[in-house]
Amino acid sequence: MKRIRAVEGLSPAAGPYSFAVIHAEMVFTAGQIGQTPEGTLIEGGIEAETHQVMRNLGKILDKIDVGFRDVVKTTIYLTDASDFGLVNEIYASYFPDHEYPVRETTVAASLPLGARVEISMIATLPDSNSQ
Repeated sequence: MKRIRAVEGLSPAAGPYSFAVIHAEMVFTAGQIGQTPEGTLIEGGIEAETHQVMRNLGKILDKIDVGFRDVVKTTIYLTDASDFGLVNEIYASYFPDHEYPVRETTVAASLPLGARVEISMIATLPDSNSQ
């Protein structure tokens, strides 16, 4: 098992967790919010937050040499169900050729730093994608 504790371009973890863990040809990411490299929540509403979340996840995946094409499962937390449509549209734009992972979305009472969206992912390492 390998733990990824630092990722270039992301602010340090705000608690006792790793950005990702690689185990048994699987990559498990920590949930990401729209936090900037400076450690603050990006301004600009749910659209800006969702893009920042996906960029943050992309940096974690890049660190491990995988991409959105390798993601098999995601979990999305929203603080407002009415944001679902816009988050869904932005989220979908990051997956090449409409190769979407399985997913669940749930509404949470609150998220860190007052974020409106948080997303975590599970991906497979490229060698395990050949089936």
